[in-house]
Amino acid sequence: MLSRRALLGSLAGIGAAGLLPPLSATRAAAGDLFTQIDLRGGHDADLAGLLPDAVDDQSRLFQRAIDDAAAAGRILRLPPGRFVVSNIDLPDGARIAGVPGATRLIYGGRGHFMLAEGARRIELSGLVFDGANQRLGDHVSALVHLRSVSEAIVDGMVIAGADGHGLTLEACGGRINHCEISGARLAGIYAVESRGLSITRNMVRDCANGGILVHRWSVGEDATLIDGNRVMRISARAGGTGQNGNGINIFRAGNVMVTNNHVSDCAFSAIRANSASNIQIVSNQAIRSGETAIYAEFSFQGAVIASNLVDGGTVGISVANFNEGGRLASVTGNIIRNLTTKGPYPAEYAGFGIGVAIEADAAVTGNVIEGAPKWGVLMGWGPFLRAVNFSGNTIRDCSAGIAVSVVEGAGAALISGNMFDATPGGAIIGCRWNEVVTKDLAKVGAGRFKHLTLERNAVA
Repeated sequence: MLSRRALLGSLAGIGAAGLLPPLSATRAAAGDLFTQIDLRGGHDADLAGLLPDAVDDQSRLFQRAIDDAAAAGRILRLPPGRFVVSNIDLPDGARIAGVPGATRLIYGGRGHFMLAEGARRIELSGLVFDGANQRLGDHVSALVHLRSVSEAIVDGMVIAGADGHGLTLEACGGRINHCEISGARLAGIYAVESRGLSITRNMVRDCANGGILVHRWSVGEDATLIDGNRVMRISARAGGTGQNGNGINIFRAGNVMVTNNHVSDCAFSAIRANSASNIQIVSNQAIRSGETAIYAEFSFQGAVIASNLVDGGTVGISVANFNEGGRLASVTGNIIRNLTTKGPYPAEYAGFGIGVAIEADAAVTGNVIEGAPKWGVLMGWGPFLRAVNFSGNTIRDCSAGIAVSVVEGAGAALISGNMFDATPGGAIIGCRWNEVVTKDLAKVGAGRFKHLTLERNAVA
């Protein structure tokens, strides 16, 4: 019996002899076809007159090439090599791609490097941008400055040597991922007034004043996602007491998620959220911070700080400034260890060497605090204490366990079911601001303070 496969094969063979056009005609048709469509969807730079490794500045040729490619809806594909360019204005729809690690664009100075304004979409991928530490004009804040771009895609880039921020996204949406940014005079990434931005899987290192900054001009919803980044060796060369030198800094931006990041060796905080409501800081590593490792401060409402590992810093986790309206927090399942009393400036207020500082409307549960040279926990500051539930935590190898405010006007605190081990200064002590004024309340005297409820705590 003739199979279906054999039948089809024989019919194809019969048809081929009579139906195929001459070879020359086939080639001509194919030529027409490939003239009409570009399978790569790109525009080769050599066809635009750009030459890799040319000594001369190629800004004019580069601008023409990207303008032509964007107008045609194509990707400008750059070959390996060096290109010196300046004052490039990226048009709407600009897409530039290079050979990762091999296509290097060098800023020639005299103005700006890459600037886009008001575009719907800009895409940069697989390129090395070298600022060569050349001065930028006052009209931009970064080597790459994207302003009011609805969808900015920055993927697989290397950005180095910026006289300013490495990358600024101002009023932009989109994503920054798999980039390496280093050697910026200011911060690696500065995103302000973002519109649902994602910053994921980047490496930001060796910047002079900041790692990843997500800011707003005024308090409002931002919804940026900061996930899976590695930030390291961030300095604070411009000085200050926390304005600079942070690995990840959130300022006035609401509904931001900071998750799964590894942040190490920052002059101040690994993660610092200032006036940032509904912040989630979850499953991060904060290693060898110069000041407070994880900070939620000033006029925020709502902070979830959970499952982080803090190793090194002057304070492990601080949820502070009830006097400024800072309140409403859950601090759960964190490990905090190896703290120090040596900070980047002379100690103020309660000082350094504290595991967790907490003030108002908070649940603090399931944390392990070890090696705080002053206090494991600072609970309240003067009258600024309200509705704190501190339960099921372990505090060990600290000079004292919990220092709780017993100042007139301090609000309610529940301290229940915690484990204290090796706290020679007392498990629970009462303080008036920075002064210890009681003996160990876990043993005697807690009844004098009606705002405190102490129960079922174990002291080894």
